[in-house]
Amino acid sequence: MAKPFVNDRGFIKCPCRRCLNNASHQLEDLESHIFRNGFMFGYNQWIHHGEPATANAGMTVAGPSEGIHERDEMFDVLDDIISEDANEDAVGGPSSSEQYDDLFAALRSELYPGVSSFSSLNFLVKLMHLKVLNKWTNKSFDELLKLAFPKIDLVESHYEAKRLMTKMGLGYSSIHVCKNDCALFWKENSLKDICHVCSESRWKLQSGKRSGKNVPHKVLCYFPVGPRLKQLFATSKTAKLMWWHSAGKLKDNDVMRHPVDGKSWQEFDKRHPQFAGDVRNVRLGLAVDGFNPFGNMSLSYSIWPVVLTTYNLPPWICMKAEYLMLSLLIPGPHSPGKDMDVFLRPLIDELNELWVHGLETRDAAYENGVFRMRAALLWTVNDFPARSSLSGWSGQGYRACPTCNEDTPSMRVIRKTAYFGHRRFLPTNHHWRSNLQFDSRTERKRPPRRFSTTDILEQLRRVKTGIPGKHPNYGGVKRKRGDDELNWRKKSIFYELPYWADIELKHNLDVMHIEKNVCDSLLGTLLADPHKSKDTDNARRDLAKLGIRHELHLFEYGNKLMKPAANYTFSEANRRKFCRFIRSVKFPDGFASNLSKNVAQNDSRLLGLKSHDCHVIMQRLMPMGCRFLVSKNIWSTIAELCTFFEQLCASTVNVSDMVEAQKQLVLILCKLERIFPPAFFDIMIHLVLHLPEEAILGGPVHMRWMYPFERYLKRLKDYVRNAAKPEVSIAEGYVVDEALTFCSRYFDDVETRFNRPDRNDDGIHPTRQLSVFESQCKPLEKQSYVELDNNARNKAEFYILNNSPELEPYLNAHKQELHVRLREGCLNINEVHRTEFAAWFFEKLQEILEFSYLNGFSVVLFRCKWFKCDSKHMITENNITSIDINGEAYKDDQFILASQAKQVFYVADPSRGPNWRVVQHVKHRSIWDITDDDLSDIDLLQHNSPSNFTLFVDLGNLQEINLLWHDQDVIPIMQPVTNASRHVTDDSSFLNDVDEVELFDEEDESVEEYADEETDAENDIDMEEDDDDRSYHTSDSD
Repeated sequence: MAKPFVNDRGFIKCPCRRCLNNASHQLEDLESHIFRNGFMFGYNQWIHHGEPATANAGMTVAGPSEGIHERDEMFDVLDDIISEDANEDAVGGPSSSEQYDDLFAALRSELYPGVSSFSSLNFLVKLMHLKVLNKWTNKSFDELLKLAFPKIDLVESHYEAKRLMTKMGLGYSSIHVCKNDCALFWKENSLKDICHVCSESRWKLQSGKRSGKNVPHKVLCYFPVGPRLKQLFATSKTAKLMWWHSAGKLKDNDVMRHPVDGKSWQEFDKRHPQFAGDVRNVRLGLAVDGFNPFGNMSLSYSIWPVVLTTYNLPPWICMKAEYLMLSLLIPGPHSPGKDMDVFLRPLIDELNELWVHGLETRDAAYENGVFRMRAALLWTVNDFPARSSLSGWSGQGYRACPTCNEDTPSMRVIRKTAYFGHRRFLPTNHHWRSNLQFDSRTERKRPPRRFSTTDILEQLRRVKTGIPGKHPNYGGVKRKRGDDELNWRKKSIFYELPYWADIELKHNLDVMHIEKNVCDSLLGTLLADPHKSKDTDNARRDLAKLGIRHELHLFEYGNKLMKPAANYTFSEANRRKFCRFIRSVKFPDGFASNLSKNVAQNDSRLLGLKSHDCHVIMQRLMPMGCRFLVSKNIWSTIAELCTFFEQLCASTVNVSDMVEAQKQLVLILCKLERIFPPAFFDIMIHLVLHLPEEAILGGPVHMRWMYPFERYLKRLKDYVRNAAKPEVSIAEGYVVDEALTFCSRYFDDVETRFNRPDRNDDGIHPTRQLSVFESQCKPLEKQSYVELDNNARNKAEFYILNNSPELEPYLNAHKQELHVRLREGCLNINEVHRTEFAAWFFEKLQEILEFSYLNGFSVVLFRCKWFKCDSKHMITENNITSIDINGEAYKDDQFILASQAKQVFYVADPSRGPNWRVVQHVKHRSIWDITDDDLSDIDLLQHNSPSNFTLFVDLGNLQEINLLWHDQDVIPIMQPVTNASRHVTDDSSFLNDVDEVELFDEEDESVEEYADEETDAENDIDMEEDDDDRSYHTSDSD
């Protein structure tokens, strides 16, 4: 009857209880709304659907459809999935409601006869969710269905269950790719069988002929971004969070806790006020990285996912895997390298569409709230090789630094390029510029220029457009760049976005990989690791060529070439001390991995350090472990660098701190140039200089580094079930997991990724009449009962009562009684108050406390050992605080409430003796700097101090650094000479302090660990751990 009354677009008013004939749907979608919401009240004559109105129309109430499970969460799930077409002005193609027929059939069916509150669909989704959460195998899932549910109307296998779940997902598109990465068979090229660039066949051929079934060489999996962004607004679980960046912006311009507080975001809003006018418009970040889906197998294979994150969300969920979106899955087996733009084409076209036209989107935070959502890409987050592929600026050669551009400080040393000469960044009148101890030259160059976005565009206009692909006759032909092209290899496809050219921070330097490489270089050189040390034979020859540090030059002794020991490396005994110190450290649960497993058996070096291991060592252990193992000037410089990384990685960053750190880093790098040879300074050491500036532009680094994306790659790798087709396995697994994650937001009766407790959760603490009873915690070990003596029990009891704000009137009343009873000026009145108050209080309130105290109420107290904090027992040096644990204080006041404790841990201080410990504060990953005004209805713990230290660089005395070569166990060989060959005396007592090297000039094979992006070695990551283990520095092996 109603079919003739649809409008010209196929829409008709919906008479369900929710829409009330105010919203329109396509005819096929009415069933889901009426089925879920029931028929509207009083609509007996269908005046909007062809029936004439009458004056006396009776009013009846239509209840829910028969068989509806009223409390089933899947009603809300399906309603939010389908509701995107609820507005009559919705855009898009014809309705796909037929795909939901099987879902509605499962929703109607009962799990057991007579069970009306639990549908088969609800049970199946929760069962699949448990499978994913607990990592069941597909076979175990099939066996469970056969064994436990043989007569229940469910699917028969995991394959059928996955197909059903896919209908609730958002799907993906398969796009064929030329085998040489020249072009996509997409849009105008979708029907072609031959690549229009290299003329190669689209299909795999057998014996020169196409097989019976057309099989493409490569398939790019594309996951549209628009529908996934709309889904974030479609559900009330996340719609309100998409507004957080507007409400959560800090008023203090000096404090940053989110990218919205950064300069780049604010400048973007000023340039595009129309976009910034609607706070629901989406800001995105993009990350690209490669991984080997086959783990540590010898098979070289590299898949490159393109992942997006939504910066509208709060910082505590923005980088969680549940809110990251996979947009592209670039197929292997090789890295895309310079042809990355070919694969990014679908994403760039959609981003342009989202910027120009937007998408009609329903906002579940408001009733019938429909708006046109637009989106913009703020920046990319990548490691350094991937950054070169995306930006077009090569990360190798004399101009490798993308920030310094053509003014990169660099010099050629033996078999590599060293990024040496940071005196150039000093003021032109600084006295270090004229000091010859750095490289035997006076530095007269002015500081590098600051290249604006206009300057970069002018450089890109001079770049010649190359042919994409790897065909040996086309895109695979290497061409030599002209001098006017600098290090540009191409103009990135991102410049097709209308707003991209004006963004100041386009591609972030990844702090994770930079910190790891700096840590590896420092540890390898300090420990004299033969595989990672920068203090190689060629590094010593570089010193001879520069004519500096003559006491470190190689020299001949008989038929041997001798290498003097340097004071920036540990002696053999000190290497063992440092490694034993690392082995002895114990961290709080979940703080870091067990570093003792990374110490070699002979305590000589550290092996297999992951990125997070280097993060912990750099910021927590290296400053105290190196103390007194090297000279003070060397140790203080390393400690200052470690302090900077700790300051940079704080969850809340102060702009003023970063401005000051920018100045101090120049001095730190100059001091490092006086300590280490030029070969030590690879590009990663130099890039540290630009991290404060990027922090000012982009905000805290924890939302701009690769840690969350690297962990996300581990999840994608777990989807691989078919080794023959890893890309398809990942795509299918992602779509199913995406649907289950969306459904799990609505589940309260099962554990999900959104409601599962923390690793060491203390449980829910009910509100008590006395706040002191809310001080609870869960012990990690088995509880044991101890009997306190009367003195300790009285002290603990008084502390509980004295820390109850509600009892303050009684505390004051008791003190007033004591003042009356005892004579004025009694020195022991506080002691009497402490010993007598408990008995006095129980006598006054015995009835109430018996009811409260004995009815399951408890209070957790910590018995503490307090340490003296005077100058004799506590020493702070370079932001490292050491305490003497023998200096005990407050022995009569040992108790505190659990809620008053702040977690710290103590690390042995090997430099001061066995009774000294270094205090290390723990920054919990779930604690954010949020004030009460920002919380609204979100409950969070507070940690409002971004840092408790400032970066201060001790300039020291350059002459002292020069003299330190004589202060260690190193014995100088003889007076400096100009050539590398030396004549030595008959006295050979100094030979214990030099390393023996064969006299013949052995070829020095450099290992380029951050090779050109066209190679695959740097793309295969060890996914057995969460973090990437790649290094990008260049080392010399002798």
